[in-house]
Amino acid sequence: MTATHTRERMEYDVVIVGAGPSGLSAACRIKQLSHQNNREISVCVVEKGAEVGAHILSGALMQPTALNELFPDWKERGAPVDTPVTRDEVYYFTGDERAIQFPTPLAERVIHNKGNYVISLGNICRWLAEQAEELGVEIYPGFAASEVLYDDQGSVTGIATGDMGLDQQGNQKPGFQQGIELHGQYTLFCEGCRGSLGKQLIAKYKLDKNSGTQHYALGIKELWQIDPDLHEPGKTLHSFGWPLSKHSATGGAFLYHGDNHQVSLGLITDLNYSNPHLSPYDELQRWKHHPQIARYLKGAKRISYGARAINKGGLQALPKLSFPGGLLSGCDAGFMNYPKIKGSHTAMKTGMIAAETIVDALCQGASEQRELEHYEQAIRDSWVYDELRQSRNVAPAMHRFGMLLGSIYTFIDYGLFRGKLPFTLQDQQEDHQSLQPASKCPVIKYPKPDGEISFDKLSSVFLSNTDHQEDQPCHLILKDQQTPVTHNLPLYNEPAQRYCPAGVYEIIDGGNSPKLQINAQNCLHCKTCDIKDPTQNIIWVTPEGGGGPKYPNM
Repeated sequence: MTATHTRERMEYDVVIVGAGPSGLSAACRIKQLSHQNNREISVCVVEKGAEVGAHILSGALMQPTALNELFPDWKERGAPVDTPVTRDEVYYFTGDERAIQFPTPLAERVIHNKGNYVISLGNICRWLAEQAEELGVEIYPGFAASEVLYDDQGSVTGIATGDMGLDQQGNQKPGFQQGIELHGQYTLFCEGCRGSLGKQLIAKYKLDKNSGTQHYALGIKELWQIDPDLHEPGKTLHSFGWPLSKHSATGGAFLYHGDNHQVSLGLITDLNYSNPHLSPYDELQRWKHHPQIARYLKGAKRISYGARAINKGGLQALPKLSFPGGLLSGCDAGFMNYPKIKGSHTAMKTGMIAAETIVDALCQGASEQRELEHYEQAIRDSWVYDELRQSRNVAPAMHRFGMLLGSIYTFIDYGLFRGKLPFTLQDQQEDHQSLQPASKCPVIKYPKPDGEISFDKLSSVFLSNTDHQEDQPCHLILKDQQTPVTHNLPLYNEPAQRYCPAGVYEIIDGGNSPKLQINAQNCLHCKTCDIKDPTQNIIWVTPEGGGGPKYPNM
């Protein structure tokens, strides 16, 4: 949409969308280079969360490679990176009580965390925001970038934040505030996985026309306070197999011992699963009852919950990264190392490379370089590209061969040969195309939560501190209002009821006329519905700024 110029307008050299690890690292790097070159470069970052870190969720283990490059003195600066990994355990769960532990030398060929740290990525982002503001970056939390602005030639000129204070019908309420236009010579999009504006840009400029298919997983995480006698700071546990393998689905799970007697645990479910009766949330609740996990949780206290989609398409699914007036970085483009289950270090590094590319263009004369195509080559010359090339076959192998055989292939290709086998696997079927009719799949009966180790969805959403103004336009848009009940319900038993980890989608039985109820106020912004809906009928757009989860330590 071309800018209307009726809204308040602010000018910057660089506008960054998203205060995650990529956006904040980019902002810091731009200011570092600005000071080194004695050139004033104005930078602003907009963030839809109520505060920086409010929407940030990750496992998380941090590989400090990019952090070392950005702030070599991060320890002296007080970065919340305090718990080094001490040992890794990797299991194949063969059933609800059985497990095979991989010998450490074999496990470390694939999951090697020596030198990495157990962290809260939300707290890392809060710390990065402090560094950015000290360098002179302007950060605006609570402002959702809802619209891309273009000039008459089709180049990106910035973004507009969403209006605040509209009712469900789009009428202005008392206290209405119109969105603001933020214009930049360059705009960097770092929204995270399945960014709503990034998705639009990829479609508009056909950035994925030469790319493989992007694939996704849903990561659901809980934070627990456990018995100090059972706590081992720095210990990590990874598992695959049961319970997902029981339904021919793939993915994995983790339990990380952080600081303060806390553990973070979660299940990552690949979204190419075929059984529409599967519920990733309930699979996590079931996984926690495995003896290897339950022993930590009995008598413990669950203190937080959240969910987020994860890119897993790898190198072959990366879109073109530049377009007139802007760049994509981090998980907005898909820089996730899937076998490592790590994307924060690659997000930071791609943000830093984007920053260096933009500063170079500004110093040379921005008007002559509207598309920064050399950004792509700079990525290819970096260690990020080497990492993604090594791991490029892991996700498609899982899709093609299943969890057990795919894991064996991963050990050979990634663990032994470090991705040097002379071929690249592809999986061109999109995740939303993988569901089979419900009538052809076994119904999955999940046990009732016990309220001690397993819990229902609504009590979990409560722990995420999720809040949206109820009287606002719904940010979950149905292209066709009838599709859920005329197509998805009879064919797939409306899978949104089960793949959503927050109970947003609910079929209301109206006798002969059931309807889909959307409880948008529960939304965790995970984007799973935008990815997995079999008819691609659901579009996730940004709600009013400041809405959504408020993760304290995730």
